[in-house]
Amino acid sequence: MTTTSTRTIRVGTRASLLARTQTEVVVHAFTRANPDVPVEMVLVSTEGDRNSAPLDQIGGTGVFVSALREALLSGEIDVAIHSFKDLPTATVESIALAAVPLREDPRDALCARDGLTLLELPAGSKVGTGSPRRAAQLRALDLGLEIVPIRGNVDTRLRRVIGSTTTAGGPDDAADQGDLDAVLLAVAGLSRLGRVHLVTELLDPIQVLPAPAQGALAVECRADDAETRALLAPLDDHATRAAVAAERSLLAALEAGCTAPVGALAEVSEADDSSDLAGGLEIFLRGSVTAIDGSDAARLSASGPLNTAVEIGQRLAAELIEIGATTMMGSSK
Repeated sequence: MTTTSTRTIRVGTRASLLARTQTEVVVHAFTRANPDVPVEMVLVSTEGDRNSAPLDQIGGTGVFVSALREALLSGEIDVAIHSFKDLPTATVESIALAAVPLREDPRDALCARDGLTLLELPAGSKVGTGSPRRAAQLRALDLGLEIVPIRGNVDTRLRRVIGSTTTAGGPDDAADQGDLDAVLLAVAGLSRLGRVHLVTELLDPIQVLPAPAQGALAVECRADDAETRALLAPLDDHATRAAVAAERSLLAALEAGCTAPVGALAEVSEADDSSDLAGGLEIFLRGSVTAIDGSDAARLSASGPLNTAVEIGQRLAAELIEIGATTMMGSSK
């Protein structure tokens, strides 16, 4: 059953190719669910797009989010689409998380020269990443790699390895093209942009645990906009929402932001017939905290019923704190 609307729904997105591509996925799903409702895409510039400095220097959590939320609350747009991993864990009372669509592959991917895998890269190889989490976990593997901090869109990063053969993207300093041996990126973004053929290895979460909510999208609207909330409801995937809730609950309980060296991945599956949850669904959550220099790491797991996702994340965070997670994050908590 569709909900009718007498107005055009304005969907806000960042202007980057990946952000627009993600938004188009959501808009197409919205149109399928609400074929008679007109939709308009509105581009919003964020601090994270305008400033090329490292994320932890320009605000970390929220630098890609605040401008979209301001546009939403001012009435400039009706819906905001975010990469879920970019959202601060604190909720905003006047904004509703109206839908969490089905998640893409949450894993990290290696894109390396000559088709090499992580273990095949020679010692001293330069590997680019803009994520402290990825950098910390790479260092912890002790492979003798040189970690190079990088910023920029997906194609800009890929050109640092592949050079001018990469498709699309803005102008770059030619001196930077092909100066790295590999980059680490989220496979979800590569897949959405049609770049997955450039992946040389999908990293097993046992080696490198993804960021909380990686691969998922967050669809927000104003909390008091009942009409838009109803229009967006068919886009929600219950299992994805629960998995992401567990991962972000862990992140919140650790009092860490999206640039912290925290990994988390929750999987939803049918409960074992021998368990108390027979016939239902359960969540298996893995979480990790890694010292920035890779010298220490804590990794644990927890599981429970689907409807206890938040509690599972909180419990796992408490267990990680007990074995020194806050010290690894450099927290004074």
